[in-house]
Amino acid sequence: MKKLSDLFYRLATRWAVLAAWLGFLLFAITVLPAQNASATPAERAAGIPDLMFYYNADDLYRMAAAYGEEARVAFIRGHFTFDVIWPVIYTLFLIFAISRPASAVFPPHSRWRRANLLPLAAALFDLLENTSTSLVMQQYPARLPLIAALAGFFTALKWLLVTLNFGVLVFVLAAWAWKRSKTTRQ
Repeated sequence: MKKLSDLFYRLATRWAVLAAWLGFLLFAITVLPAQNASATPAERAAGIPDLMFYYNADDLYRMAAAYGEEARVAFIRGHFTFDVIWPVIYTLFLIFAISRPASAVFPPHSRWRRANLLPLAAALFDLLENTSTSLVMQQYPARLPLIAALAGFFTALKWLLVTLNFGVLVFVLAAWAWKRSKTTRQ
């Protein structure tokens, strides 16, 4: 894990951070609203698992029933196109945005430097959420009780980790700004 963390530190140049930030911003401004607008009325009425904090297996099956065949197919297609690209974009943004200032805040042998790996956990649970919800939608009306139960758990962990990552980013940026202002005053 240390080698992977160190690799991210080497890759987190100013240009890489800028490119990741621009990619994140452009995707958030253009693609996310378009994706949300493409939700069918059935999806909007029943709810979209990815946008909820938590749901149980019964909730997921109610959504699958309400969507209908066409919306379930669109849901699955979205999870293997848009919802593969989005986690990659926000993960790279968070890795680089955390790595750049953290390299100035934490000494080279500090375990805190590995905080730049935390975005990988969020992406993992996002992909597990996408896979499990897509399997439930694809197999509906057949039941996959364990996978359906895990889907809500994966979604909650995704949201907790995404929130934690942005908290880490704010903390590292604040520590970097404080250290920089302290150095400037001296």
